Amino acid sequence: MIRIQQLKLPVTHTQEELEQKIRKTLKIGKHDLQEIELLRRSIDARKKSELKYVYQLNVKVKDENAVLRKVKNNQIVKTEKTSYVFRKSGEQALSHRPVIIGSGPAGLFCAYVLAKHGYRPLVLERGESAVKRKKSVDDFWKTGVLNPESNVQFGEGGAGTFSDGKLNTSVKDPSGRNREVLRIFAECGAPEEILYDQKPHLGTDQLIGIVTTMRKKIEAWGGEVRFGAKVTDFGTENGRITSVKIAAETAVLAIGHSARDTFFKLCENHILMEAKSFAVGVRIEHPQKMITEDQYGPGAPDFLGAAPYKLTNQCENGRGVYSFCMCPGGYVVNASSEPECTCVNGMSYSDREGNNANSAMIVTVTPDDYRAYHVDGTPDVLDGVAFQRALEHAAWEAGNGKVPVQLFGDFCENRISTELGEVTPSICGTWTFANLREILPSFIGDSLVEGIHASERKIHGFSRPDAVLSGVEARTSSPVRIVRDENLESPSLTGLYPCGEGAGYAGGITSAAMDGLKIAEEIAKKYMNFS
Repeated sequence: MIRIQQLKLPVTHTQEELEQKIRKTLKIGKHDLQEIELLRRSIDARKKSELKYVYQLNVKVKDENAVLRKVKNNQIVKTEKTSYVFRKSGEQALSHRPVIIGSGPAGLFCAYVLAKHGYRPLVLERGESAVKRKKSVDDFWKTGVLNPESNVQFGEGGAGTFSDGKLNTSVKDPSGRNREVLRIFAECGAPEEILYDQKPHLGTDQLIGIVTTMRKKIEAWGGEVRFGAKVTDFGTENGRITSVKIAAETAVLAIGHSARDTFFKLCENHILMEAKSFAVGVRIEHPQKMITEDQYGPGAPDFLGAAPYKLTNQCENGRGVYSFCMCPGGYVVNASSEPECTCVNGMSYSDREGNNANSAMIVTVTPDDYRAYHVDGTPDVLDGVAFQRALEHAAWEAGNGKVPVQLFGDFCENRISTELGEVTPSICGTWTFANLREILPSFIGDSLVEGIHASERKIHGFSRPDAVLSGVEARTSSPVRIVRDENLESPSLTGLYPCGEGAGYAGGITSAAMDGLKIAEEIAKKYMNFS
């Protein structure tokens, strides 16, 4: 195969024009080009009047060596086509099926590959199936009545199901796990474009069907998924896990970043964990039309869709303020999972046709920052949980159970808003005006003011006074890391495999799914399947 990097064409190009460009670049005839594999497609929007796609691709030609001798270009290199390989090399017999706790991306992908290779995993999920869960979430947004076990955080597909469904990741991946995750998504109903778009995404509407298809395949391969199956404790013997309410010698702990009750139970069982940094802030909404015109220009073709953005700023106090989980044409959602606590997240559908763009604007907090929120009787390692709960309870009180909202201009002046400007909130769930500055610690509020004003230099109108803020966004990642050894097991309990975002080893759908594959590989390395 020959790899071509940085091949550019106008965004309006045809398939024939792509093939012509490849032939011209390689100096070959029409019949010499045999196969094209798109690896990456991004948008070059530096010249708004000349928007271009930038491709990285592999091509197969008749006489590869002759082409490479003729073409002298450091963007054209020889490459080998590689595929993800799942190796089964374990020799130890399993007495019981592997148990996977949680059916978010980490647990679901771990179960998928284990089931495919004959390990017949049992998946225990505290929440509901994706379809039933969607109804529970819709009911919560309409009535405010929360189901603590099945909500935006808990249920089939995990928290990522009710998000923008971003599938890009910065994790380095020589093993091919990233592409395998995308391939499995496509195999289960995702559009083929996710295999090569630089910023692939799946909206909530698509994810519900995709995770349902994945579960049905797991079951067809001999696995089992049980809903409403909350794990409350572990059986142990001689430093090894022996049961999870049922007999088990291996358990994958893919619980997600909001399973706070499980974190406490792990502490009771003396499972080694570490407090870690995470980030806290608010959601900010702007008109999507404003963002798209700034990013692509006013004459951009409609098929490019709603434009995303990514922002980072360094404040004078040394703290970074950055955008997170940006949702083009999306909605802010009430993502609460505990009574008398309000937290928000962002979500979009696959068409991204909502009126507003929203993103979290967040500030990193460290264990030193949140140690002051320690609650007597709580293990020190869970101080981050206490900090999250304190902010979310303050948000719940400020909004009287509704999502608290404030215009950015009023946020800067530390006063409650009384009326909207030109930006109308797109929020799933009821909302009300409140003063978000009174909810957040001053170092976070002050940093957000500076960071949002600084973002004006990158996106015109970003600091407009009528931009809508809502809060609080406190679950950007897990507040703890569940320690694991070189075999990816807990050093405290043999057979327990901490996995994914909740365990502190991932930060999004794709990286969590990749971590699920890693855990499945380790189990297969140690144990034989049931075939």
